[in-house]
Amino acid sequence: MTSSYGFSLTTFSPTGKLVQIEYALNAVSAGATSLGIKGIFTLNQIRYSLLKAKNGVVLATEKKLPSLMDANSVQKISHITKNIGVVYSGMGPDFRVLIRKGRKKAQEYYRYYKEPIPVTQFVREMAYVMQEYTQSGGVRPFGVSLLVAGVDDSGPHLYQVDPSGSFFAWKASAVGKGMNNAKSFLEKRHNDDSELEDVIHRALLTLKEGFEGEMTEKNIEVGIINTEQKAFRVLTPADIKDYLEEVE
Repeated sequence: MTSSYGFSLTTFSPTGKLVQIEYALNAVSAGATSLGIKGIFTLNQIRYSLLKAKNGVVLATEKKLPSLMDANSVQKISHITKNIGVVYSGMGPDFRVLIRKGRKKAQEYYRYYKEPIPVTQFVREMAYVMQEYTQSGGVRPFGVSLLVAGVDDSGPHLYQVDPSGSFFAWKASAVGKGMNNAKSFLEKRHNDDSELEDVIHRALLTLKEGFEGEMTEKNIEVGIINTEQKAFRVLTPADIKDYLEEVE
């Protein structure tokens, strides 16, 4: 019975499902594993700046590419504004469309209010765009789930946004093909009161748990943001290499 509704985006099946959204979630589940962790970072010094007792968020993702592809041409973690970063699992082209729309929304907000868009407001705008594509003719749902990390006046935030347009705030979450194992790993080891380096180590260990082959600085990406600097930063391969050596 479900198959007869599989090609219709705007028609519910008798069980109350929009089957195309389920197919979009399948595309997400086939994508590379991505995760985010929010924590309370309490440390005196890390290798690129001085930090004291501040909150923040870490994003991490697999970045497996063909050996002949230029790795610099592919970014899994992207900036929206100075204080917001996003990672995805699913279809890369769909992610690029959403990033473009998200940056436009953020700039419209800044042009009108003369201040950066709050993280929750940005997430609502992205969720609205994704939900609109589940009830409009001639389009399809976006085949991506997003993990949004950011800091604003109300503190650090980590949100997950799914193809249906639903969004939730998380302390730690994962999307992609290894999300179930990653979430189980995070549930066992999550600690709200952690140092920044501990959170980065936990993110790397979580990725490594389900990683196929050798995990190196060339096939993963890591991004961080803290409440003092309020600047989202993607770690360099050299930084990632140092952290990988620490968790081995």
